[in-house]
Amino acid sequence: MLYGKYQFLCELETQAILPVFKGSTFRGLFGHALKKVVCALKRQECSQCLLKQRCVYALVFETSTCRDLPENSKITAFPHPFVIEPPLTGDTDFPEGSAFDFNLLLFGEVNNSLPYFIYAIDQMGDIGIGKKIHGRRGRFGLRKVKFGEKTIYTAMDQKLNTTDTAQPLRLANIENRLTGNSRIKIVLETPLRLKFENRLKADLPFHVLIRAALRRCASLLECYCAGEPSLDYRGLVNRAREVSIVDADLNWFDWKRYSHRQDREMLMGGMIGSVIYEGNISEFMPLIDFCAQVHVGKQTAFGLGKIKTEPLI
Repeated sequence: MLYGKYQFLCELETQAILPVFKGSTFRGLFGHALKKVVCALKRQECSQCLLKQRCVYALVFETSTCRDLPENSKITAFPHPFVIEPPLTGDTDFPEGSAFDFNLLLFGEVNNSLPYFIYAIDQMGDIGIGKKIHGRRGRFGLRKVKFGEKTIYTAMDQKLNTTDTAQPLRLANIENRLTGNSRIKIVLETPLRLKFENRLKADLPFHVLIRAALRRCASLLECYCAGEPSLDYRGLVNRAREVSIVDADLNWFDWKRYSHRQDREMLMGGMIGSVIYEGNISEFMPLIDFCAQVHVGKQTAFGLGKIKTEPLI
């Protein structure tokens, strides 16, 4: 699967007031700016638009209505080909001149549309973000875009310096490796929102995490790569049940977002904190490492489900 992680380095030109978790604000503004940039038939519903199979906005934000699932697919909805990683800081008041950096992850062929995304994010700065202050939202300027350590765009020259950025992201081979018990710490950097047996989870048994990781990997690779990976799904879940929780420091984080589509505020929530697991973990590491790069769980496009690992002796 083609995978690109792009860092957008920005600077606030006016004061901005943002929520504690900024993912919904970023996603909404990004969608508004991208549609403004690329939409040719602005009064047409995306699902009915003749151009929906070619339109960058439709492919990114109206993914399920504008793309057909692979034949005989077990997944129920086409996953969005992007994740916005907002600033992780809990600060809400940003003075003029503050750095304002965030990441955009892209999956599959939409990496080839990177110039549209750069231009849309540049336009986001003019539209403004956050609460209104004296009638205006906080404005920011896009200064640079980086891919890894390489600067691929600057506001000064206003051109993309490379067209070869995205790299293949593969799921490493998964084998039942009986190497004895080990420990690993999973840190939830942004709220993790999971359902198990049709209920939101406020705890994180290892098998629930692995179920979510399997769903995330399978859906992305099926839709944006060569097809669903051939894995022993049932066996992996059964063996994951044998991994125990040694310590957990989890809290529930609630946040609100306004849905323009449903014209109402929606209360969202997810787990934050960390969990330490013990058991035969090695065979699950390819799944965990993959999801550490693409996020896991529900509402990943908002930036939810960002995890990282910390090995323990």
